[in-house]
Amino acid sequence: MYQLTKISTALLAIGLSTTIFIGQSVAATTENMTATDESTPSSTSNNVVNTSDSTSDSTNSTNSTIANESATNKSATNTPAMKATGSTVKDKSTDMSPVTNGVSQKLTGKSKTTVSLNKFLPTIKYSTENLPEIAQKVNSANWQAGMNINRNTGTKLQALLNWQHSGVGSVDGYWGKNTRKAMQAFQKANGLTVTETLNTETWQALTKNDKLMAQPVLVSYQLTEADVNIKTTTIPAGAKEKAKLEGMYYESVTEGLAEKFHISEKYLKSLNPTASFSVGETITVYNPGNPNAKPVSRVVADRVTETLYAYDAQDNLVASYPTTVGSTATPSPTGTHTVEVKVHEPNYTYTADDGSKAIIPPGPNNPVGMVWIGLSKPSYGIHGSPDPARISRQASAGCVRLTNWDALALLGVIQNGATVEFK
Repeated sequence: MYQLTKISTALLAIGLSTTIFIGQSVAATTENMTATDESTPSSTSNNVVNTSDSTSDSTNSTNSTIANESATNKSATNTPAMKATGSTVKDKSTDMSPVTNGVSQKLTGKSKTTVSLNKFLPTIKYSTENLPEIAQKVNSANWQAGMNINRNTGTKLQALLNWQHSGVGSVDGYWGKNTRKAMQAFQKANGLTVTETLNTETWQALTKNDKLMAQPVLVSYQLTEADVNIKTTTIPAGAKEKAKLEGMYYESVTEGLAEKFHISEKYLKSLNPTASFSVGETITVYNPGNPNAKPVSRVVADRVTETLYAYDAQDNLVASYPTTVGSTATPSPTGTHTVEVKVHEPNYTYTADDGSKAIIPPGPNNPVGMVWIGLSKPSYGIHGSPDPARISRQASAGCVRLTNWDALALLGVIQNGATVEFK
């Protein structure tokens, strides 16, 4: 993996605001790395070094460093920068209700996790007026023993799991690997028998909250200027070409909308077959609900289940996320480590075999997505992904890869120094 020294900043855990420079990053050869043209992440302000993962699907052997881009010096160097977030101060907030009432992802209260989540996740105002027939069918869907899980019931099932913080990844309405894993995480969290298929006991547990059961799964949403008039780009294949971009933006408005609403782009388009996706237009979208707001002091990256389990200070399982954890060629580390840096909107430094470097700018299609949570184990971390639909269906170079929205939700609640276990 990539070997780097770590530079930490803004040590909020002990109330320091000064930046401590420990050293410069050092690139080391990455053997058998499963990468396209990616190498290591960094951030948009101050200086940090931790390590990175590459995004998956070919087999280039590369070198890597993590370089963070300074707010005042846009030419990121080997002494990179980062924007630290979060705190180790114990959060005294009460549990955030997963039930929404016309607004998703707008949390109340002044706790540190609530403030962070409201910063990282977009507020979504929705309505249930004039819902098309397909949305009404999904919202009223129910399941009984012996029934097949069709797309209507599958969407409802995925929503109920998500709302109770057992993440399914991109909502697509289909029973599949990530939905099964989310169900099993929910079963584990609630002391139920862990099964391969949905059963009556699990469905009853998922639906016992009447208010949650009545919450709309598919809703109406009016597109705003901020939704539609976004910067887009065509993402090239090579790292040098990517480094020339202003930002690793979405490639289309629908890609951005799909990520905002935690839904697959194909499903979004199928729900809105005649939509032009223009400002002022009302479309049908998935209602993400509210994320886990409990502070997370421990996470477990499970290679077998390809799931990241998040625990609070009392060791209660409070959330789970589908993940890609390493590969046969580039396995994840073993043992227990700690969270050392947390970066929102990282950039990414690619080091080629000839030693040349290319700094890939921040954006949702950055190789590590919108988040970098660096570990005490050099060159490893938890991060986002430019391809949410492929989470747990691809290989990684040893890091823990999440969807961008799950990575942002985790960034908002994971504490500095939190324990990260690989099993």
